[in-house]
Amino acid sequence: MSIDVEDWFQVENLKGVVARDTWSARELRVERNVDRMLTSMAAADVRSTCFVLGWIAERCPAVVRRIADAGHEIASHGYGHDLLGRMSVAAFRADVSRSKSVLEQLTGAEVRGYRAPAFSITDWAIPVLQELGFTYDSSLFPTVAHDRYGRLSGLEGSQAVIELRPGFHEVCISCLRLGSRGLPWGGGGYFRLIPYPVFRRGIEHILRTGDPYVFYIHPWEIDPGQPRLNDLSSTSRFRHYTGLAACERRFGRLLAEFSWSPLGDLVESLRVGASESRSR
Repeated sequence: MSIDVEDWFQVENLKGVVARDTWSARELRVERNVDRMLTSMAAADVRSTCFVLGWIAERCPAVVRRIADAGHEIASHGYGHDLLGRMSVAAFRADVSRSKSVLEQLTGAEVRGYRAPAFSITDWAIPVLQELGFTYDSSLFPTVAHDRYGRLSGLEGSQAVIELRPGFHEVCISCLRLGSRGLPWGGGGYFRLIPYPVFRRGIEHILRTGDPYVFYIHPWEIDPGQPRLNDLSSTSRFRHYTGLAACERRFGRLLAEFSWSPLGDLVESLRVGASESRSR
């Protein structure tokens, strides 16, 4: 279970009408939405990984501490929600380092995981993440072509968790395999758009393969009361606003109907299992 902790106005779908320099003037709604998600997860006895945007952590430090105090893993979503393809290596290193530092100062715990904004991961980012002390990334969404998702050379997502470099793993967002291609089944807009019984059957199918299922969601997706912006393209409007009203109820059902754990626990269990196998 993973949650990408960002606010409604930071979403890629809205960047065409929301300038970065207006963020500080926008209504912050992330804290109340995260608190509702924490309540839902507590009721279902679920622990998750929360990939927190550094910009949010600096402005809402109390909610970061509440997430950690509730037993959830704190991981990094970068600082400014910039797509990696638009950043230099140096800018990326500074962005992620700033985010990691802010989160570790707030929680007093090491931040081990990273997720790229809009899953825009790229090969050159992996050694930078490892140099900064991360032990896993969860940005690869091995699905059919998407206008924002990144790629990692040689990986098609046939495995849910891959050791990319010694001591560093990639945790893929779940897809339904259709031959060599993947049908997106990991959450987000797909979770809001696909009928819940169909979505649940897809999860069950993935679990029957023996792979773990990796889900993601954003706090703004359970918030139908968020501001509605004009001048959006029809595609962006559809991607962002469709299904918001029913999402919180669906999220509660999902939490109750499956067993969940943080991504860091998944990576650690596989690392320990591999170590024990080598020692036999």
